[in-house]
Amino acid sequence: MNPKQMPPEYYALLEDLQALDFVLVELTLYLDTHPNDFEAIQQFNTVSQQRRKIAKVYEERFGPLTQFGRYSYSKYPWNWDDEPWPWQV
Repeated sequence: MNPKQMPPEYYALLEDLQALDFVLVELTLYLDTHPNDFEAIQQFNTVSQQRRKIAKVYEERFGPLTQFGRYSYSKYPWNWDDEPWPWQV
């Protein structure tokens, strides 16, 4: 099954989200062992805010990233079966 082709912005936003998610996971692992590193905490918070902004843009334009959360909704008729889902690209 081939998912439908999406505009370039779709793929760019997903790539940005993946990169930010990677940074957040790495910072989380670091902060688990260095909980008093103030600069790392600031970096984590900055990246977390960036990710929220990009996720908001993505979800407003292309639909929810997950089945729950702020932008988890369906228009009428039910559109949760619309492709592609983020993990399909």
